[in-house]
Amino acid sequence: MRSLLRLWPFVRPVRARLFTAAFVAILASCLGLVIPLVLKWIVDGPIAGRDTGGVWLGGALLLAVGVLEAALFGLRRWLVARPLAGVEASMRAALFRHLQRLPVAFHDRWASGQLLSRATGDLHLVRIFLAFPLTFLLVNGTTIVVGFAVLLSQEWTLGLVLLAPVAPLVVFCSLFETRFSLQARRAQDQIGDLTTVVEEAVLGIRIIKGFGRHRSQARAFRELSRRLLGTELRKARLLAGIWAVITALPELAIGAALVWGTVQVADGELSAGTLVAFLTTALALRWPVESIGFLIAMSNEAATAADRYFEVLDEPVPPDTLAAERPSPAPRGKAGETRTVRDGLRFEGVVFRHPDTPPDSPPVLDGVDLHIRSGETMALVGATGSGKTTLTALVPRLHEVTSGRITLDGRDIAAMSRGELRSLVAVAFEEATLFSASVRENVLMGTVESMAEDSAGSSAQGELARALRVARAEEFTAALPQGLDTQVGEQGLSLSGGQRQRLALARAVVGRPRFLVLDDPLSALDVRTEALVEAALREVLAGTTALVVAHRPSTVLLADRVALLSRGRIAAVGTHAELLRSSAEYRHLMSGERHGQYEEEL
Repeated sequence: MRSLLRLWPFVRPVRARLFTAAFVAILASCLGLVIPLVLKWIVDGPIAGRDTGGVWLGGALLLAVGVLEAALFGLRRWLVARPLAGVEASMRAALFRHLQRLPVAFHDRWASGQLLSRATGDLHLVRIFLAFPLTFLLVNGTTIVVGFAVLLSQEWTLGLVLLAPVAPLVVFCSLFETRFSLQARRAQDQIGDLTTVVEEAVLGIRIIKGFGRHRSQARAFRELSRRLLGTELRKARLLAGIWAVITALPELAIGAALVWGTVQVADGELSAGTLVAFLTTALALRWPVESIGFLIAMSNEAATAADRYFEVLDEPVPPDTLAAERPSPAPRGKAGETRTVRDGLRFEGVVFRHPDTPPDSPPVLDGVDLHIRSGETMALVGATGSGKTTLTALVPRLHEVTSGRITLDGRDIAAMSRGELRSLVAVAFEEATLFSASVRENVLMGTVESMAEDSAGSSAQGELARALRVARAEEFTAALPQGLDTQVGEQGLSLSGGQRQRLALARAVVGRPRFLVLDDPLSALDVRTEALVEAALREVLAGTTALVVAHRPSTVLLADRVALLSRGRIAAVGTHAELLRSSAEYRHLMSGERHGQYEEEL
């Protein structure tokens, strides 16, 4: 119940219709208990008195009660359908918003299939619970209480016979709930794992086909499917067991009541009409009692689904600002006016270790000190695994520094909101990720939101054309079937690696950012295209403060200075020529000297 009660904030806006639907359902169910009373009157009255007209009247009354009951249940269905679809939609929207705000470290830990299953299958189970089990646990519970009150008022001795199975049923249902909830959680987790395998197989279909690994992928899929099948069968066995108990015990009680009631009628202690009404009422209570098993099962599945949903929603979102702003003193102009500080990008004693690693583990970055002057382009060079990509991810706060600070023009980025920070900093990663959208929409994601939405405006079109020209993407985008309106497909896999990288570079420069962070932006380009892009990129870099991760001398030559990152620290800073003279490690990275020669020089 604790898990299901957490759904209340989402249900509260539609509570009026849900409460009305529950009341209508209770009224319809209790109306069904009027039928045995009508039967009692027909048996003891018109039938005993051979009154044909009374029998027809009783039949018409039964028909009216049945039609009214059906109409009320139909009204209940109409009342809950639209509101509960809205509840599911609002829960899914809340989950999506939260996923967008969670840090990259969270997404590194969680399999995407688990998140997908929570946003689809689990929310479907929650909606089904709100529409059916929640209402009918209340409705059937009320019906059983009212029904037994009617039974006891008709003949209390027979009523006590029917109450005999209550205690064992409570025990069996309690045991069933405990075991079933464990299997339900296991099944939902396994569905998430299976979703992950399917998603990875679809996204990695080129690799699977290229290496002929479809059989191993099929085996992995079959193994997970087999585990899920076993769990579902265990759930079915538990449900079959509780269903058998819930069905058998009341049937035995009804049989005993029938025998005892017949004896009483034969002895003249009970009227035939009363016995008919009693047994009809008891049979009317069969469905409410027998449904308890699968209603509990559905409620348990919904509870575990709600647990899985709130597991994600309970993940803390880092605060938008993490530190008090500590700006550098701003110089003053002639009339005492404060001038904007143009201090560029600074790393001051930056230490970073991944959140999930032990506190005593060696950090990825260990005291990085680096100053990129305003308007300067700094190339960042280092061996594989030295922490270059991690350092660039700290600037837009995709990761938060463990200690130290990073400033933009004298302002601590931890004191800025993420929205403000990311409006100042544009990024292009080595792995160019595109979305299932048009070329135009993918590139304009790098502009301010208002400009991206008004993609038909002259300002947006001008920036788009400029960005495509810088990335040397005009020619191939114009040759696409619908030009800039061509849908690039999921992750942009309909394009080549170089084309994706050029569009990612265009996305980074389209908004004329004050600060630009590029992680090896030209690695997928051929030599000729690389030279053309570099020539155009020089104009962009001249007007911005840029940090560029570089692996090749041609990219390094775009920079004013070069920083060498080694073992999590800045080992040297200087021009390309200076570092070639003074740093053996830098010469090794740039010229490809043999490792032994490099070690000897060290």
